[in-house]
Amino acid sequence: MIALVIAASLLIGVALGILGGGGSILTVPVLVYLAGMGTKEAIATSLFVVGVTSAAGVVPHARAGRVRWRTGLLFGVAGMSGAYAGGRLAEFIPGTVLLILFALMMIATAVAMIRGRRRTPGQTPRELPVGAVLLNGVAVGLVTGLVGAGGGFLIVPALALLGGLRMPVAAGTSLLVIALQSFAGFAGHLSGAHIDWTSAGTVAATAVVGSLLGGHLAGRIPQDALRRAFGWFVAAMGVFVLSRQISSDLRHTLLTSPWTWASVAAAAGIAFIRYMLRNTERTRSLTNDVPAPSIEGNTRTVPHSTGEGTVHTIGTASSPHDA
Repeated sequence: MIALVIAASLLIGVALGILGGGGSILTVPVLVYLAGMGTKEAIATSLFVVGVTSAAGVVPHARAGRVRWRTGLLFGVAGMSGAYAGGRLAEFIPGTVLLILFALMMIATAVAMIRGRRRTPGQTPRELPVGAVLLNGVAVGLVTGLVGAGGGFLIVPALALLGGLRMPVAAGTSLLVIALQSFAGFAGHLSGAHIDWTSAGTVAATAVVGSLLGGHLAGRIPQDALRRAFGWFVAAMGVFVLSRQISSDLRHTLLTSPWTWASVAAAAGIAFIRYMLRNTERTRSLTNDVPAPSIEGNTRTVPHSTGEGTVHTIGTASSPHDA
């Protein structure tokens, strides 16, 4: 079991280092189902682990010039108040409710990862407006402090869309924001949760090694394919966590009800239709972008002789039957 915890902790760090988020969404399930911690203890420990790991993961991104310090500090400090409030609020919410919220956050995060984010090639970096910093920072911080995860894939789109940062820079800057918010959320949990510092230190140290490795690999592997694969994995984990919080009677009813499978089939059909429509639109756009063949492409210089010498004229290539 200890070997599984260490392997999972390494995966947490690698995901954080490569994607700028996503590893934190695995920390709570690892601590609950593999390390045997209680829900609130696992959420508090997760914030500590993610904070330490993210802070270490900033280093390789900073060396590669993928961290916008001013933007990251503004966003991170704005979210620390929300994260601390979320940590204090979690003390009054039952552990089962927190895990259900966490599972829903995992599924929402997985959907965002699988769908990806639209890129705007002409977008230039700019400083985040103060109002957007406060609103997004507090909202993301509240979620992070409450359930111990979910910050990375809310922060990266905000930095990319509002700040105009390229995706690698947004991923590197998000680690700085995650570190600040995680430590603030951890402080909010300290009064209501017991921390096993030995386990927390072991998981954090292993995840730090993974984050440094992930930071070095960040620019060398296809981000889109990795993000989608990891998204499906997170979705499966979210469904697993959610199913564990449902009573056995309700779970049996849901699995045997024809309405459940009809809903699943309908959702799958809708997803397939949307996928086909999207591919059709993409094919049409590519077809419309292909330029029509120009007659100039079939012209060549044709020499002919005159009394004064050889003259080169521009014309279409003639076939032997034209003579």
